[in-house]
Amino acid sequence: MKQSSTNSRGCAGFRSLSRRNAIQAGVFGALGLSMGEMFRLEAADNQAFSQTAGQKKEAKALSVIQLHLGGGFQQQESLDPKPEAPVDIRGQFGVTKTKNGDILSDNFPRTSAISDKLTVIRSLVGKIPDHGQATYHLFTGYTPTAVIDFPQMGSIVSHELGKRGELPPYIAIPNKNGYSGGTGFLSSTYGPFETNADPGQANYKVKDFSIPNGVSLERFDRRQTARQIIEKRIRKLEADPITLETMDDFYKQAYTVLTSEKAQAAFSMDTETEETKKLYGSDVVGLKGPDNRYHPKGLAERLIVARRLVESGVRFVTVTYGSWDCHVDVKSNTLDQMPALDAAIAGLVTDLEQRGLLDTTIFWVTSEFGRTPKVNGDGGRDHWARCYSNLIAGGGFTKGQIYGASDATGAEPSRDAVPLEDLLHTIYHQLGIDANKELLAFGTRPIEIIKGGKLVERLLG
Repeated sequence: MKQSSTNSRGCAGFRSLSRRNAIQAGVFGALGLSMGEMFRLEAADNQAFSQTAGQKKEAKALSVIQLHLGGGFQQQESLDPKPEAPVDIRGQFGVTKTKNGDILSDNFPRTSAISDKLTVIRSLVGKIPDHGQATYHLFTGYTPTAVIDFPQMGSIVSHELGKRGELPPYIAIPNKNGYSGGTGFLSSTYGPFETNADPGQANYKVKDFSIPNGVSLERFDRRQTARQIIEKRIRKLEADPITLETMDDFYKQAYTVLTSEKAQAAFSMDTETEETKKLYGSDVVGLKGPDNRYHPKGLAERLIVARRLVESGVRFVTVTYGSWDCHVDVKSNTLDQMPALDAAIAGLVTDLEQRGLLDTTIFWVTSEFGRTPKVNGDGGRDHWARCYSNLIAGGGFTKGQIYGASDATGAEPSRDAVPLEDLLHTIYHQLGIDANKELLAFGTRPIEIIKGGKLVERLLG
């Protein structure tokens, strides 16, 4: 992956996928609905087979909500403040005490108030301070190679555990991260369904999430029957069965989502109360925008929809928020984006607990790496992968723990270092997936779900 240039807004870059196989299959548009096309065109037609390594583990968690803060989240201004360090290290913010007597940045007052329900990991260790490669590492557990493409964690969960209800097992709000890779050597059926719509926007509507105008359900069903007839004819021509089966799976998913009231309701905000929205911080704003007005950030609504999806049986939901690549003016970056983040973290954890979902849902706040211990000449912080922080709650993880520590400047772990592979291994363990299991890539090559990862037992309650 290509290293991108730096400017006042951070670094930039990203990548795309091929549509050749779907077009060759010859049933493009047979249903006349673009959701079916999207399901099958978003991923490549690969196929993989799995090889069992031991008995299936008992699951402590049923679902994961991953809140990803792309760009490299500043741990010094949030989860790992250094109040006794010189100002060019500690930055321009103070601290607030948690219920357990620990400290977080004073940018996290609401999170501090519910810190007895979550764990902060301050000694996470990555490998590469490059956006693309570090994001790929986070989402797959592997660093990129030119030889093989590895599947994302959400795709592995989808492959190993399957659907739990009518909805796809893996959903991205509003889109998947462009650097995170795809389904790798797994079939494209295990890729994420992207909503392509932001629940935080006033005109929120999941893309192509309804039967086209002027098309009755009866007419829609006739199109479904016509597509099946076309597909049977193609099968007689001895077309690639894997491609056809993949397409068929995508169409079935699309048909279910378009015709199921329960599936449609899972994505809706219509029944959510104002009280719940405020709990998540829907009214929290950052700095004034270019129009000199304050604007809500939309994270509250994204996480509410994520919770609704988990309630409906979705296995893995990724939510993206913000742009944290603060090479310039880390103070303004923090003041603009952190208040909504603080409110949304506290709101989701509280809501999951009140609904009895926290014990079975892992809520995981991630970034591809952290920021440098020292503030640079532009008042910002640069890329730093050698020691940074994550937050995790629910799903059998400990409550009220600060795990590990960084040294006095936040440059290196001073105790209980957690390699990223170990954390991924531990999350898989809680989902009942053996991370040492080997999947067969290309039908012949065994590859571990996570290579070299170990269970971090002290993270588990």
